[in-house]
Amino acid sequence: MKVGKVVGSIWATRKAACLQGQTFLVVESCGEEIVAADQVGAGPGDRVLLATGTVASRYCMDAPVDAAVVAIVDEKAK
Repeated sequence: MKVGKVVGSIWATRKAACLQGQTFLVVESCGEEIVAADQVGAGPGDRVLLATGTVASRYCMDAPVDAAVVAIVDEKAK
């Protein structure tokens, strides 16, 4: 899992049937931008928790995604 910040969104009017209804966000994490399927309604500026790899596709009903936003971070523990 990774922590990142939502910096934008991606719009795709044509996509595979298994991706219909998915919202995609651009998340900056560890100096790189990642496109992630949003599962929690995150928005620009939100700090989020990302699931990656096979786990991410399970959050998205086995759609072929590499990253999924699975939580909005309220506070980072010290």
